[in-house]
Amino acid sequence: MADDLRQLTYSVPYNLLLLTAGAVIFGIGVKAIALPHGLITGGASGVALLLYYWTGWLKPGQWYFLVNTPIFILGWFFVSRRFFFYSLYGMLIMTLAMDWVTFTIPVTEPVLAVLAGGTLIGTGSGIILNSLGSGGGNDIIAIILNQRFNFRIGTFFFLFNISLFAFSLGRLPLDLVLFSLAMSFVTSQTVNYFLSIFNQRKLVLIISEHADAIAAEILSRIHRGATYLEGRGAFSGRRKDVLLTVVNNYQLKRVEELVFSIDPAAFVIMENTFNVLGKGFSHRKVY
Repeated sequence: MADDLRQLTYSVPYNLLLLTAGAVIFGIGVKAIALPHGLITGGASGVALLLYYWTGWLKPGQWYFLVNTPIFILGWFFVSRRFFFYSLYGMLIMTLAMDWVTFTIPVTEPVLAVLAGGTLIGTGSGIILNSLGSGGGNDIIAIILNQRFNFRIGTFFFLFNISLFAFSLGRLPLDLVLFSLAMSFVTSQTVNYFLSIFNQRKLVLIISEHADAIAAEILSRIHRGATYLEGRGAFSGRRKDVLLTVVNNYQLKRVEELVFSIDPAAFVIMENTFNVLGKGFSHRKVY
């Protein structure tokens, strides 16, 4: 099952589907909501919109293509050829989507436009970044930083956009800049959510006098592994076995019921984890 999923993740049709769907959703967010309200999307598309607002030349999609051209050189040298060509496809679809979308979504309240636009743009970006490519622009720089320094992609987007909006002060109305900053925050949170939702797991630490029985049940009923950690009570000084296991969201409740049915006095700690790599879970993503 895991091997089949890995083959699907690295298949060309699957990645083209993600890139196409994400680019279209992104384009709708830009053209149908952000542009009619004069909002800046942030990133390379935000730079493209600023150039469009200031000059009145070309179309937003054409500016996006021009802004992306030098950035793609970084993707060629610092990531991989496969990433480059997938990203080139994503950028072309995004460019076409921003040019071909001619309708507007009838949102009149600026706050609702911020929420709807940020959610759509973030959803599109999140879907794209779950592929082996990107939509170009800031995606490429963000992926390079994430691969080399483990810098969160959504966080980079937000920091870059703060700089972009600060530069826009005095050139655009203050209200629009502030609304754009708020939309950027919604976008970055949506991106981080989409990047973590497929990899989110629960790390469970179990301290119990019946660790052996609990471990056996986790292996046989939950079909997950468990690891013994050696602990010692700070107050009692007694040696204790601490069980560590990692499960998905659906298995967490079953583990909880299993533990307390065996040992009502057990001490259980549950933590969110967002990137579990290894057998039975995600494989390391290689661009």
